[in-house]
Amino acid sequence: MRLLLISDTHLPTRAKALPAALVEECGRADVVIHAGDWVDEDAYAQLAGHARELVGVHGNNDSPALCRRLPEVARVVLEGVRVGVVHETGAAAGREARCERRFPDLDVLVFGHSHIPWDTTAPGGLRLLNPGSPTDRRRQPFHTYMTAVAADGELTGVRLHRLPPRG
Repeated sequence: MRLLLISDTHLPTRAKALPAALVEECGRADVVIHAGDWVDEDAYAQLAGHARELVGVHGNNDSPALCRRLPEVARVVLEGVRVGVVHETGAAAGREARCERRFPDLDVLVFGHSHIPWDTTAPGGLRLLNPGSPTDRRRQPFHTYMTAVAADGELTGVRLHRLPPRG
């Protein structure tokens, strides 16, 4: 099962639409996971229109309507991999231990908020993934997203993708 991991799209404040390369990737993904900060319901509708299956949470910049529609934390089992999604995880220092205590029932936690790509594994085995942002790179050199494969209870092929500069 092919996964597309994204966060912090901030539509329409940071971009008017999803990047074309990301839309293409949606067509290849079995499941799209969004870790919050869509901003408005049109952003949700744009992504939902391209995704076969969409798992998402609300973030701190999302509209009241999105906060009512989406949970703060989502959990899903994909091909035996227990995946959680949350927008904020707090400071980078101590993140692995903090998240492992908060989410002892997960194999993978997808998060956002910082716009900084992140891929670590906590001592107990929880994998933490932040795909960065496809539309608002902040101080990062590139707009980014991630892909991965869930199969037979394992997450493999995790890859960070750089999007071409907006022109």
